[in-house]
Amino acid sequence: MDQLERDTMRRVGRHLIPFLMVCYFFNFLDRTNVSFAALQMNKDLGFSASVFGLGAGILFFTYMLCETPSNAILVKVGARKWLARIMVTWGLIAAGMAFVTGETSFLVMRALLGAAEAGFFPGIIFYLTLWFPGTHRARVTGLFMACIPLSAAIGAPFSTSLLYMDGIWDLRGWQWMFILQGLPSVVLGFMTWFYLTERPAEAHWLQPEQRDWLSARLASEGARKEEHLSLGMLETLWNGRVLVLSAVAFFIAAQLLGVGFFLPTIVKGFGLSNMQTGLVSIIPPACGAAAMIWWGRRSDRHMERRFHLAGAMTVGALGIIAAGFFDDPVLKMIAFTVSAMGLNGSLPVFWTLAPAFLTGPSAAVGIAFINSVAALGAFLAPYMLGLVKDATGSFTGGLYILGAGVLVGVVCVLGFRHQTALEHAPDAAEAL
Repeated sequence: MDQLERDTMRRVGRHLIPFLMVCYFFNFLDRTNVSFAALQMNKDLGFSASVFGLGAGILFFTYMLCETPSNAILVKVGARKWLARIMVTWGLIAAGMAFVTGETSFLVMRALLGAAEAGFFPGIIFYLTLWFPGTHRARVTGLFMACIPLSAAIGAPFSTSLLYMDGIWDLRGWQWMFILQGLPSVVLGFMTWFYLTERPAEAHWLQPEQRDWLSARLASEGARKEEHLSLGMLETLWNGRVLVLSAVAFFIAAQLLGVGFFLPTIVKGFGLSNMQTGLVSIIPPACGAAAMIWWGRRSDRHMERRFHLAGAMTVGALGIIAAGFFDDPVLKMIAFTVSAMGLNGSLPVFWTLAPAFLTGPSAAVGIAFINSVAALGAFLAPYMLGLVKDATGSFTGGLYILGAGVLVGVVCVLGFRHQTALEHAPDAAEAL
């Protein structure tokens, strides 16, 4: 890596990544804070575990339906405008969650929230491909996606502390939590409109030689990929490589989100207070954030993806199976932590794979489709866990199912090489 490349990518990273991390922090927080609201809200509104699980997961059903169309629109109107629209809309709906009154309004608002935020995550992943060459993507994606576990780690004590606002202005604590965590997304949406730059050629904050180098490098990568694989938008949806990645994303998301929504409830079952529950719930996602950044950097350094992904997923699956096996709270939390490190560590590696063989509009649509299938896993898993809990009185069987699913995903990853080899494309080394 020469000095121009090093200086350019350092400046791009410092300009874009911190802001995108803050945006994604609130995106994930507004999506998952319902797990902490449940500590009060379920009793107030009379929700069973299965009703709560359906409400937690239904967000991902509408998210899935709107995901690919949303990213297609993003390509047409530009990332800056569309991401700003998404953030303002989801922030208003997230704050409006404070005013649900029963099962129907809960399900409707969660469904609207999923539709509103559809396209944000794959839109960001696509946006990163417009700024970062392939050799930089895993570490950058790892930094950006560290907001997933960090939002859980920071959001846990933040959310539970807001529950103690109970009674202020005749609102319950869970209502204050939704309001105070939803409105910042609206503010960030307006900031996005003015802060983000569409492409390197328009970046006034880069030196001319840096703009020229980055634009040429990205154009060269895109041209080489199109030379060996050029897909239309509809062809992308039926591409075998995209379908394999979609299956893997389904299993990863099912475990991450299925466990994530019920973790505070499981921890609360250890006999802890709401605040203690929030503090203990920090441990798995905090360790997951560290693993995500480290594993993404390691994958970039070794220019290897397949075994980094399969190894991390295996650790995540075995960890969640162990969590179902152990009854001791300490051992159970250790198992949850190991699982979080494995599954979170897999994410930055996984999300380098599609951009390694897709480019332009096909990349936007392909990434969105993969994430929409992941959303289906995130929709089904919480509902499944809630049904298992209601039927058996325990989450154990549901945890075993989620772990087994990720192991199926590992098999898909290990067979990925033979279905996706792009021997002549420069990013093939990264992807495989």
